[in-house]
Amino acid sequence: MYKRIYVAAVAVAIAASAHADKNAVPSSPAESELDSLMDVFMLDQVVVTSSKSEVKRRESPSLVNVMTGKLLTTVGACSLADGLDFQPGVRVENDCQNCGFTQVRINGLDGHYSQILMNSRPVFSALTGVYGLEQIPANMIDRIEVMRGGGSALFGSSAIGGTINIITKDPRENSAKISHTLTSIGPSGSLDNNTTLNASVVTDNDKAGIFIYGQSRYRDGYDHNGDGFTEIAQLKTQTLGARTFLRTTEDSRLSVEYHNTHEYRRGGDQLDEPPHLAMIAEQVEHNIHAAEVTYDIWPRDRRDHVSVFSAMQATKRKSYYGSDMDPDAYGRTSDLVVTAGTQWTHPITHFLFMPSELVAGLEYSYNRLHDVTIGYGHDLLQNVNIFSGYLQNEWRNEKWGFLVGARLDKHSLIKNPIVSPRANIRFNPSRSANFRLSYSTGFRSPQAYDEDLHIAIVGGERVVTVLAPDLKQESSQSFSASADFYHTFGNVQTNLLIEGFFTDLRDVFALRQLDGTDAQGNAVLERYNGSGARVFGLNLEAKAFFSSHFDVQAGVTLQRSRYKKPEVWSDNPDVPAEKRMFRTPDVYGYFTANWEILPKFRAIFTGTLTGPMTVQHLVGSGTDVDLAVRTQSFFDASVKLAYCFKIFKKLDIDVTAGVSNIFNSYQRDFDTGSLRDSGYMYGPALPRCLTCGVSLSI
Repeated sequence: MYKRIYVAAVAVAIAASAHADKNAVPSSPAESELDSLMDVFMLDQVVVTSSKSEVKRRESPSLVNVMTGKLLTTVGACSLADGLDFQPGVRVENDCQNCGFTQVRINGLDGHYSQILMNSRPVFSALTGVYGLEQIPANMIDRIEVMRGGGSALFGSSAIGGTINIITKDPRENSAKISHTLTSIGPSGSLDNNTTLNASVVTDNDKAGIFIYGQSRYRDGYDHNGDGFTEIAQLKTQTLGARTFLRTTEDSRLSVEYHNTHEYRRGGDQLDEPPHLAMIAEQVEHNIHAAEVTYDIWPRDRRDHVSVFSAMQATKRKSYYGSDMDPDAYGRTSDLVVTAGTQWTHPITHFLFMPSELVAGLEYSYNRLHDVTIGYGHDLLQNVNIFSGYLQNEWRNEKWGFLVGARLDKHSLIKNPIVSPRANIRFNPSRSANFRLSYSTGFRSPQAYDEDLHIAIVGGERVVTVLAPDLKQESSQSFSASADFYHTFGNVQTNLLIEGFFTDLRDVFALRQLDGTDAQGNAVLERYNGSGARVFGLNLEAKAFFSSHFDVQAGVTLQRSRYKKPEVWSDNPDVPAEKRMFRTPDVYGYFTANWEILPKFRAIFTGTLTGPMTVQHLVGSGTDVDLAVRTQSFFDASVKLAYCFKIFKKLDIDVTAGVSNIFNSYQRDFDTGSLRDSGYMYGPALPRCLTCGVSLSI
């Protein structure tokens, strides 16, 4: 089926290209109308994720999808995790009933195949990746740039699935906003209270400014099936941070950012008691300090751009992962990430056959992870040093773009340096069509990843993940092709995106359960090199702006994720090996619609679709034998109403109310009791919820 879809998509793209080329007349009426599309579809918005330099989105060498802070507000996102589903090829999932461990998948690949950046800096570590998606408040985000696949040599070779670049808000004007939302989960007595505060001050000459943001969130634990054990973890989060800039001269800028996050989460039973008095408890407390300093200078009459940066994130974690009132399950973790580097961007008027832009850079990254559980004799100390250099040249004009680049990484856990080449081609036959081709390679090193630092409780046992003694690096090759069309039908402005992707993984990391237990009595999952895997599919996205009062967009992903040979995943020899990658539906998608009913009254409709997928159901209260379960489909639809009261000239009060997951499309076969498999969780993260909110802005 997918081969037929590919052939059809390629045929459509070729035919559309020929049609666009044939009709590429400089001053056609259609192209005049398309000038108005630039702002509607943000084609002239500046993005940085494709090449680490500012470029218009429609001239970007790689396809970059942008999710604005406004859209995060529209969908009612409290954190980064709540908004990422509304992008094609991107899906966020909750993987644990006890603690709410989340991960984001891009183009059907696990979360550790994707790279999450903060202002283009790789400060998300393995530890941060466990709960980090919920530790970034939505109100600090200016926009999220998503680049599927590894189409740039600049961000590191671990970005096999894609790159998610979180661009935080800069101070732009004098403003302030405070808001509060209240959500009833279930609906039930379990509530989610979220309070946020933003304030921005800029000098009259625009040479300095500061943006301050804060969040305080408290979410009750939620028990869906009434067995006394949570399906949604209790959460208490406080974040306070600031971003400031100073224009030291007309051609230079200093930017500084700092934020602190304190988070407590607890799941299981007996949430008001110490964790060692519960039958199941997963409790973690994080204290995170993150900072970034960037100095930018534009020499040679602002033609060149030199950037020098340093960023760090220090995390302290206290944890308890235990069952049966275990007094020995307390642990502590310290994690430090430091990255520093410099980048030079140099435009060339004419190089070989057309104008180009050369980007060169050096980076150093250090990560020290120390994870200790004294009662179980667990002591993991991991130091990783990565020295990197990259060189990339892009020939670019309005019609064509050719990018060739390579990144050299010397990873301290890998003997030899690794060169990862990347190449992109962009063709804009007219302002109504964009075509792109991309090729990239990547690797993942044999080190601890996010799920290794999360201890699951299955059948009353702690389950830990270890690395096989002979584990070696995993490597990949990725290809993608996309066609982006823009057209106006009368007053309706439309956009259609078709993107095909293919990734070949060699020596792929896989997990299998070992016989027996380790010396401390833990069940053991071992990460080993499997036979390899192939992931391929299509992303389709359509947008339509009927007027300034109504717009709609929707996206769907059709994909397959398969190991090259069936992989053994259970310690029971009677359980068949699986060729499907777990937790990867073949179909998933989203939609959003905005309707301005009255000048100050809006209705917002959103939804996500998750198709059937195969998940592991390990021995516990729900099954006597390990099972590979094929799940049902889910459709999570939501509606929100918003009204804006203009109190004074510059004072707005916005009131919202809504229902999320209207049809209560939610998992119905959770395990129960203390012997449950806490990882047997799939589908939407929340059941039906009622939400209301109010915000005041000046």
